[in-house]
Amino acid sequence: MARYVLGRLATTIPILLAISVAVFWGANRVSDPTASLTVNPRIAPEDLAAYREHLGLGEPLIGRYWQWLGNFVQGDLGTSLVQNGAEVWPIVRTAMANTLVLIAIAVIGSLALGIAIGTVSAVRRGSFVDNAATTVSFLGISIPVFWLGLMLQLFFGLYLANWLGVTPPLLPTAGLYSPGQQSFDLVDRLRHLALPVLALSLQLVAVYSRYMRSSLLDVMSLDHVRAARGRGLRERTVVVRHGVRNALIPVSTQAATDAGQLVGGLIVTEKVFQYPGMGRLFLDALFGGDYPVLLASVMITAAAVFVVNLAADVFYGVLDPRIRRDAR
Repeated sequence: MARYVLGRLATTIPILLAISVAVFWGANRVSDPTASLTVNPRIAPEDLAAYREHLGLGEPLIGRYWQWLGNFVQGDLGTSLVQNGAEVWPIVRTAMANTLVLIAIAVIGSLALGIAIGTVSAVRRGSFVDNAATTVSFLGISIPVFWLGLMLQLFFGLYLANWLGVTPPLLPTAGLYSPGQQSFDLVDRLRHLALPVLALSLQLVAVYSRYMRSSLLDVMSLDHVRAARGRGLRERTVVVRHGVRNALIPVSTQAATDAGQLVGGLIVTEKVFQYPGMGRLFLDALFGGDYPVLLASVMITAAAVFVVNLAADVFYGVLDPRIRRDAR
């Protein structure tokens, strides 16, 4: 397994290098911090040229790329062109931490609930519980996340608050902290996380429960499961020890894929709930022409996707020793 992990690390370096080239070229084509200044008639062309030279935009693209890459490898992500010259790393670090908290709560909670629902559905195949879980799952998969987020905001922020006569709403509909909050408050933070987590979790629970049900049904028909029953083991032991363990492999694959996508793919959810994570940071940097922040956010997101998928590969070996043998 160690050799396999080192091999994955070796193949990831050229992939990240290729991503950095594409991202740097694309960011410099679509994100120009001086574009909005060209329409201002009060700015002289020579002043605009001097400002571009000050930002380093007058140098050849390839030279700027190698300079940026060298600084990035050394941990110097540069300074923001929009946020008064603030260091990029603290900005990205805060946004990444907020996104990881949201993803961790949503994915872990959805996994636990989805595995439980899928297991019960598989064990009680064809029952009322199975049919109800299937119907609700298909409904959850069909609902777009952005629409669900808007409906949650409307229900909790308007209708429920009016019915209960409470101001502000029990569950905030935007932001990370309440206005005027000066120090960390766990209860306040969890209240602000509730609706974004709920919007993300509904679809994830539906997907994981379907994967778990299908995978467990396949595993329970295998020879080693029938042999375990033939040895007189209790059905509960057979399901948990021999069924669920092997059925978790495709579920963990899907969870790792989802987590990797969510690291950089929470753009809609974070925008709807005004949550200060990587998705919102990416949009703000893209539309604001802040390409140092844009480059750093995309590259760190790409690295995070790799780390998540590598962790999933290691987890496969924990679930199935045959994978560890094959990886040697």
